[in-house]
Amino acid sequence: MSVEFVPVKTDEEIAHVAKMADEIWHEYWPAIIGKAQTDYMVENFQSLEAFQRDIAESGYEYWFICEGEDDTPAELGNDPQTFAHDRIVGYTGGHAEEDGRFFISKIYLLKEHRGKGLCSETIHFYERLCRDRGLSAMYLTVNKHNELGIRAYKAKGFETIDAVETDIGNDFIMDDYIMEKKVS
Repeated sequence: MSVEFVPVKTDEEIAHVAKMADEIWHEYWPAIIGKAQTDYMVENFQSLEAFQRDIAESGYEYWFICEGEDDTPAELGNDPQTFAHDRIVGYTGGHAEEDGRFFISKIYLLKEHRGKGLCSETIHFYERLCRDRGLSAMYLTVNKHNELGIRAYKAKGFETIDAVETDIGNDFIMDDYIMEKKVS
């Protein structure tokens, strides 16, 4: 199996990410945060408009997480159009911050591709990215009730550095841990 991280660049590609976000979020999150908050968060933070806003205003970068069987990266190329849609198994994104860290805002995989080591590959991708850009650490937020996510990040070397409750509007709160991993 090979894994590629293909930059999301065009409006069509951003729309594909938003469509995946809608599917993934509505499959995974209602059991943890409820349907109403899931709907609200997809509309405000995981929609086409939200992705476009994050890119334009906050310097976010997004990548398709693409999985192949026997193809090598050279055979796959860097153009997401060379990937069949069934090879795009998730998306990830975030942005560098002025404090020298990379904020990983999103790592989301389609249900049938979880548990295959793709999260580990994504963390390795961010470690390389941080080293290449001279960043000292990466961090993310994870819902305090997302036990699967917390275990996965701890296993990848992240440490909990804080806990925050963020009012995101409409009487909804994001109740998260902030987890960080130093990059050497």
